[in-house]
Amino acid sequence: MELHVVTIEKPEPVNVILGMSHFIKTVEDVHEALVNAVPGIRFGFAFCESSGPRLVRLTGTDPDLIEVAKKNALAVGAGHFFVLALGNVYPINVLRALWTVPEMVRVFCATANPVQVIVAETDQGRGVLGVVDGQPPLGVESEKEVLERKEFLRKIGYKLA
Repeated sequence: MELHVVTIEKPEPVNVILGMSHFIKTVEDVHEALVNAVPGIRFGFAFCESSGPRLVRLTGTDPDLIEVAKKNALAVGAGHFFVLALGNVYPINVLRALWTVPEMVRVFCATANPVQVIVAETDQGRGVLGVVDGQPPLGVESEKEVLERKEFLRKIGYKLA
């Protein structure tokens, strides 16, 4: 077995959701879930088929984001792995919709941070062991930082006053 570290390449401020699903029907179901969750959403989605023709299946509403998803799905190259690149929304806006897709198996991360995928390669193929999302903590928040966090969430509309 060999281990590989694949860095997800994306422009700022694109967010990505990385995960696994189990059937090519995922592509159409994810598309429908996303456009129903957020009208006008910009996204690209790539899914690595793991048997049969073993193609990277694509969908989306934005050609540049479809290209981001495709490039990263090919780089990881693990069966049933998917990359969702988001343009004008945050993961929090679409995660519930994704979890309603019957084929959804796992979400490894939902992030705008730099992210690396840890991939194991065997004689059968490649599989994702996990992800490295962002950087390690530098400390623990103080009371002042707790207040700043709470104020920030209210300022951007994710919590009520």
